[in-house]
Amino acid sequence: MLVFYAILKGQRRHDLAEQTEFDVAIIGAGIAGASLACELSPDVSVLLLEMEAQPGYHSTGRSAAMFVDTYGPPPIRALSRASADFLESPPKGFSESPLLSQRGVIMIARNDQLTSLENMVGDLSDSGGVRRLDAAETEAAIPILRKGYVAAGFANDRVSDIDVNALHQGYLRKFRSSGGIIKTASEVFETKHTLGRWQVTTSNGTYAAKTIVNAAGAWADSIGKMAGAEAIGLIPKRRTAMVVAAPSGVNPDSWPMVIDIDEQFYLKPDAGRLLISPADETSSLPCDVQPDELDVAICVDRIETAFDLPIRRIENKWAGLRSFVDDKCPVCGFDDTVEGFFWLAGQGGYGIQTAPALAVIAACLIMDRSVPQHLLDHGIDLADLAPGRSTLKTDKKENLKRRIS
Repeated sequence: MLVFYAILKGQRRHDLAEQTEFDVAIIGAGIAGASLACELSPDVSVLLLEMEAQPGYHSTGRSAAMFVDTYGPPPIRALSRASADFLESPPKGFSESPLLSQRGVIMIARNDQLTSLENMVGDLSDSGGVRRLDAAETEAAIPILRKGYVAAGFANDRVSDIDVNALHQGYLRKFRSSGGIIKTASEVFETKHTLGRWQVTTSNGTYAAKTIVNAAGAWADSIGKMAGAEAIGLIPKRRTAMVVAAPSGVNPDSWPMVIDIDEQFYLKPDAGRLLISPADETSSLPCDVQPDELDVAICVDRIETAFDLPIRRIENKWAGLRSFVDDKCPVCGFDDTVEGFFWLAGQGGYGIQTAPALAVIAACLIMDRSVPQHLLDHGIDLADLAPGRSTLKTDKKENLKRRIS
């Protein structure tokens, strides 16, 4: 009996692997595609396509993500607040380890940056856990800060590290357990829409689906063009990071992350070492982006100027692409003109911390369901996420509002 069951189970896996017809095909298996696939898979058949040999090779796998619900424009903050419950208490069995760990952030300002600091403090005055620091308090909180460098700072205790790998793998594991299929090394070469279905031709086979989801990160506009959709104006921007040694005999793991108030650099403890970045945002073509040596040199100079931290060797360095549209908010919704084509792109530097809420919203839109009220109560407005939102007519905005009421 057990042998017969094993044979049936193996046959079912073989059949799933050979399946070519799906309800939804998602292009891109980073955090956006993986989280949406997980949300959809209990109800519909889902194919997750990834052009690389492993999911999350690009932006997701190169992110030093933090959960900061006071970060970004208002729609991003709303999505982050709506994602907090999931990140703090994921479903049973989702991850063997916590997704969040307490970190804290201190923004620092020189004398010439005090206006920027005061503006940010004012903007966050209603947020709990945020407090202004004078120069002495800032220096006391950051042991390696160079004396006399800062004029003031402010601390935000409502900040946590996100275990990006645990979050991403949790979504992928749950997706597979619901019968979802992942095809890696499957670059999309062509998409055609005929008789109400999409045909997607990849380097690893041809598949059909009623709906395709464009979660291709920096390549999203290229996939949109392939499908005949109007570009959303996506601009991939390079972000450089590197790891250096902490001062001899010092364990920095309990330190807060330190960010320049004008985001000219940041420094973050990382497993006994220090992760540093010039916080660059250099426009780039979609590619397997690599660090530029000038950015590395700029970063070292800025860090050594602000901190008593001589950098003699870069232990590791990399770069990733964060893709933005004009208003720096995600694009989530069906294309206005191309049938069955859904955008899930433009998450910028906020994609990890907003993924739980954005995946639920995207799944609801694809399934034509109401978005849960407990998410909307955080201030989410679907019109702020819709493709073509800059030219949305009043009647379309009203239809979106009715859809979620």
